[in-house]
Amino acid sequence: GPVISALPFDSLDEVVTRANATPYGLAAGVFTTHLGTAHKLAHRLRAGSVWVNMYHAIDPAVPFGGVKMSGYGREGGTEHMEEYLDTKAIWINTD
Repeated sequence: GPVISALPFDSLDEVVTRANATPYGLAAGVFTTHLGTAHKLAHRLRAGSVWVNMYHAIDPAVPFGGVKMSGYGREGGTEHMEEYLDTKAIWINTD
């Protein structure tokens, strides 16, 4: 079932260190009343998705996938289609 860890902390550095210490990185949730704090944490957390003051928002137009041991590649968005492409450059001299 759902699990939540509520741990006291003294600094944002401590929070980021704890969160990034896991080998997984599918998603993270940040709950705060300060938008600046949300931005700082979202950029520093090693997770494929970071939800702020909510959880599990999904849209097919937005890529979804994890980092570290939480998945390979992305689902959704143009990033999903790019997984199936094999791009090739062809150069032709017409002289």
